[in-house]
Amino acid sequence: MERLDKILASQGTLSRRDVKEIVKKGRITVNGVVAKKSDIKIDIDNDTVTLDGEFLSLKEHIYIMLNKPQGIVSASESDTDETVVDLVPDELYRKGLFPAGRLDKDTTGFVLITDDGDFAHKILSPKNHIFKTYLATLEHSLSQSDINMLEKGITLADGTTLKEAKVEIIEDGEHPLVQIMICEGKYHQVKRMFAAAGNKVIALHRSKMGNLELDEDLKPGECREITLEELKMLCER
Repeated sequence: MERLDKILASQGTLSRRDVKEIVKKGRITVNGVVAKKSDIKIDIDNDTVTLDGEFLSLKEHIYIMLNKPQGIVSASESDTDETVVDLVPDELYRKGLFPAGRLDKDTTGFVLITDDGDFAHKILSPKNHIFKTYLATLEHSLSQSDINMLEKGITLADGTTLKEAKVEIIEDGEHPLVQIMICEGKYHQVKRMFAAAGNKVIALHRSKMGNLELDEDLKPGECREITLEELKMLCER
């Protein structure tokens, strides 16, 4: 059970003061009864709430899949750059949104945006072994010994220890395309891993989180809400 004003204020642009004012004007009903106070407790899963006669679909949290383009920073706000949260359209926006994990400014692909801190921690914690899948275009070919090294886990020159990865060559050639799966999210991790193998990442794209693939219908900069079934896929190892 949550306070009516808290729940409504979390859904979009209304503040608690706004909710208090519209309640005073009798514009909100709960289960068909006009709400008298803004601090009454409601059950968002079972109670029916209307505003000016229109049914409100209330959710405690929201989960958004974004296809991040290059040049956008993975942050909630920035004084200098456009952020992933800036790309969220008004109909999906609510206060407290943040990216669950960061992609470098020049990295593209799947970014999860949410206001659910507990869920974000769950999928980002290395102990839960939820893999994030990337497609990396490399400067030159990758040998089998390089792959073996990355798959066993490595310690970088600065002492940073990186867990084992899963590596597969998708397309060979002058600039091979390689799929790499990691369950961590350390600073510039994929780039640093390939650098340790004597290679350089030319382009990097996150294609998948858990077992949920980036929606191929989303153009760069576009996003959509994640379904309940897809949320389960996000948490699958």
